[in-house]
Amino acid sequence: MDPRCQDWMSGLPEELWDVPLTNLAIPGSHDTMSYCLDINSPLIPSEPDTFRLLDGLFYCFTRPAIFKWATTQDKSIEEQLSMGIRYFDLRIAHKPNDSSRDLYFTHVIYTHLTVLETLSSVAVWLTSHPKEVVILACSHFEGIDDRLHQSFIFSLKKLFGSRLCPQKEAVLTLRSLWTSGYQVVLSYDSQFAARHAELWPPIPYWWANQRTAQGVTSYLDWNKDLGRPEGFFVSGLNLTADRFYIAEHPKQSLRTLTFSNWEGLRTWLEEQEPGSDPKSLNIIAGDFVGPLPLCSLVIALNQKLLRKKAVKC
Repeated sequence: MDPRCQDWMSGLPEELWDVPLTNLAIPGSHDTMSYCLDINSPLIPSEPDTFRLLDGLFYCFTRPAIFKWATTQDKSIEEQLSMGIRYFDLRIAHKPNDSSRDLYFTHVIYTHLTVLETLSSVAVWLTSHPKEVVILACSHFEGIDDRLHQSFIFSLKKLFGSRLCPQKEAVLTLRSLWTSGYQVVLSYDSQFAARHAELWPPIPYWWANQRTAQGVTSYLDWNKDLGRPEGFFVSGLNLTADRFYIAEHPKQSLRTLTFSNWEGLRTWLEEQEPGSDPKSLNIIAGDFVGPLPLCSLVIALNQKLLRKKAVKC
């Protein structure tokens, strides 16, 4: 782990402290919590009935495959924070027939860790790193009714308190956030977000749904040609394999697929630029952000903003 990434926001040159966060290059993790999937948990309800039937009949074969292809990270959320990740893709659900209010993270199956114990760890980390800012993107919400939404939002407000940045802060810069003591931008992909000033709307995620580096980067380039969204947005450097490919390649996993395509993803990434230009990028998220140097590469892109400033001067 590069020690310079742990507090990289506070370590940026002062010339970048007044640049909107939407114009900075920010590293993120796709399916952040999949490092702690519970292989014995039930499938999430949205999985197709045919797949559910196969899982019931051939459990000993389907579960190892699910685990290999649904696991996108291998580092804890505290480790990801210390590596420099500042955007977290959090897919949240309530287990069927669970009488408790406990919520879990999901990716095909559920995690061991609950949502609140995980986010409590994030709050503790932020206390030790008061000039670092995180973007928490909460989405999916399978099995969560109105009562659970209300309870969960109340818990989030209690947990992060005055560190939650409200939507009224239209232009976010590091300097303005530090002055106000804000450290958390909380995106909540539900209609309930509109009722709470502390919750931000969904953040667009450019997901290629492709199995190769060329497929992913071609899709991202196509989106860049259409122009960037107004606020925060995510470019996903994550690969996706369909179930036919998975069945035909029993010895592979998402990890082996990601690593075999990394050089193509890396070459494309190093050519990108943050900023306000129509083709500039903002948050860049990927898989296996621990063993692969995504964080350091994305953070380094911010040096290009300094060069642009120097040219204008």
